Amino acid sequence: MSVPASGGYPQYSYNTNPSGSAFIPEIWSGKLQVKFYKSTVLAEITNNDWEGEIKSMGDTVHIRSIPTITIRNYEKGQTLTTEAPTSTPIDLLIDKGKYFAVVVDDVDEVQADVKLMDIFSNDASEQMKIAIDNDVLNNVAADAAAANKGPDAGAISGDIDLGETGAPIHITTTNVLEKILDVGLVLDEQNVPEDGRWMVIPSWMAPLLKNSDLKQAYLTGDDTSPLRNGKIGMVDRFTLYTTNNLNVVADTVDAWHVLAGTRDAISFASQITNVESLRSTSTFGNIVRGLNVYGYSVVKPEALVDLYVSKVAIP
Repeated sequence: MSVPASGGYPQYSYNTNPSGSAFIPEIWSGKLQVKFYKSTVLAEITNNDWEGEIKSMGDTVHIRSIPTITIRNYEKGQTLTTEAPTSTPIDLLIDKGKYFAVVVDDVDEVQADVKLMDIFSNDASEQMKIAIDNDVLNNVAADAAAANKGPDAGAISGDIDLGETGAPIHITTTNVLEKILDVGLVLDEQNVPEDGRWMVIPSWMAPLLKNSDLKQAYLTGDDTSPLRNGKIGMVDRFTLYTTNNLNVVADTVDAWHVLAGTRDAISFASQITNVESLRSTSTFGNIVRGLNVYGYSVVKPEALVDLYVSKVAIP
């Protein structure tokens, strides 16, 4: 907006005199404003153990599991009971796909003062990661082992409340650490290794955690409170990740599925990740398009925990 002028004095700015004597131009900055993207965590919490087997062909990997052998008591002279071990394979289906396609007209490409195609393709790459991250995070909770979710969780104890539909756990600064420790106990009762444990929480839980008794440094295995720099880091035996990619569940109150486990729990495989450039056949311009064909499966349900939470109490 131009500086005001006294009555009768001409304005030379374009935005006040676009069709007259516009001697003062409007300037479009060649530097674009920074764009913020949702944080993605998929690469940190999943494994790619079977991706190599499906890269070149096929749409399904049948994953064989190791059967559990029965141990029996023995007495001298008894007739032995034998068993033929069997296992139920888990299928990893490559049945999902996402794409983008962007066209930039030749005239726009030449006349623009920024590299349009680079900007568009870079944004598309970020949006692709976010879309796939969102797909996985919001569709695996149901496949957690029955003893790893609900109001009666715990393969041994059976009395750990992790919330359920209609009754999410109201998370506060008072109980947030308690529930993280409960999740750790659920994994302990499934004999899940301590190394490599992770937890993905919605962003609103992070301030509650930082304002809790997190200053008890022994929970982090650190001699100094993690509040020293505002980073959550490791709590109990979990590396914590915050994200806005966990969708809100419309329950009695807004709720979220907080996920925890180890990388053994979820297997992800990307079969095609292809970005290509080509000339448009319907206009004078270049097209950049990308395709990602992928699949995922919870291959170790006992290594995945679903903590169902809300940030307000049920009325």
